[in-house]
Amino acid sequence: MKIRAHIFVEGFVQRVGFRWWCLREAEKTGITGWVRNLLDGRAEAVFEGSKDKLEEMLEKCREGSWAAKPTHIDSIWEQPTGEFDSFKILPSE
Repeated sequence: MKIRAHIFVEGFVQRVGFRWWCLREAEKTGITGWVRNLLDGRAEAVFEGSKDKLEEMLEKCREGSWAAKPTHIDSIWEQPTGEFDSFKILPSE
């Protein structure tokens, strides 16, 4: 059964390749959705997949990449829409 997580990541997550890292990790994990930078310095992402895979991805996001250092993640669990067929990086907003 699929589920959706909408997350906001605070910390050192911009200009450190976090979105590209997130793309690679989502593809490895088999998750669809998107990630983008926000003007306030946070990153935002929407993930869709099985609950186990989403929990795995959220744990990866909490740990961050070799350069990104997240300090806090807000996550909202939602009903999946099935609108995604891959994972993408969206333009900053």
